[in-house]
This record gives sequence, structure tokens and C-alpha cells, in this order.
Amino acid sequence: MLRDKEYAERPNKTQLKEVTKYQHDIGKQLIEMANSKLLKIPMSDRLRAAILDGKKFKKGALKRQLKFITSLMYDEDVEAIDVAIKHQDLPNKQEIEAFHQLEEWRDGLILGDNDVMNNVMQQFANINRQHLLQLIRNAGKEAKLNKPPKSSRALFQYLKELQEA
Repeated sequence: MLRDKEYAERPNKTQLKEVTKYQHDIGKQLIEMANSKLLKIPMSDRLRAAILDGKKFKKGALKRQLKFITSLMYDEDVEAIDVAIKHQDLPNKQEIEAFHQLEEWRDGLILGDNDVMNNVMQQFANINRQHLLQLIRNAGKEAKLNKPPKSSRALFQYLKELQEA
């Protein structure tokens, strides 16, 4: 007889705990985020106010506020908030990649790598070749004489200006 009746399925406790932890972590990220970036995140005004309040608290009060923020997130689209947070980090990653590219070019130019020189010449149409070669020569001399890398920094700045133009 009991087999014929269907039992109501209750949510898995482990899954509920994972969801709560995920929301708690998102709440922490939101509290640590700058106010200017926080305005760009899609959320309700009540959650935004709770997060702004949470920025003022420390220790125990902050823990309680985070629990409150986590409870408010049950009514929010947490995935959209997470995507917006990750999307705001992307420009920083692109800037870091561009910075590393400039460092690689600078180091390759100082070492005399012809492939890097050709790549830089093709990349930038408005390059002053004579100025570039002078910076490379001076940076190489400084490296050999163990002097401070003044020309190396100047070369990096010149490449950065070219990239921004």
C-alpha cells in the first residue's frame, strides 16, 4: 500500500549547503568590490543597500550581515550577478596580457631578436625606427655594465605609447 503512494522529494541537504556557500562567496566578493563597480551589477535595491551597509561593518557584525546578504540572494539571479562580476575582471586580464606582451617585446629587442624587431615594425606603422634603435642600444649597454635599467624603462614606455596610439 505504501509503495503506491508517491513521496514528496525534499531537496538534497548537500546541494542546499553548496548553494548557500556559493551565495555567501558572491556576497563576500560584492562587499569587497568598489562602489563604482557595484553599481554596474544587476541586483535589487534592497540587496545593494545591504551590501553597502556590509562595507561599514567588521568582524561579528560583518558575519551577520553576510548571512543576511546570503538570505537576500535567494530572491536574486545569482548566476547573472556572478557573470557580471567575472565580466568586470576581464578588462584587467586584457591589460595584463598587453603588459606582458610589451615586456616580451622589450626583452626580445634588447637581446637582438630579429623576429621580435620585425613583429614590432609590422605592428606599429608610426614607429620612429631611429629612436627605437637608440633605446635598444642604450638598454643593451646598461645591461652589460650592470647599470640601472633607465633605457630599458624608456624602451618599455615608448612601446606602451605606440600600443596606446
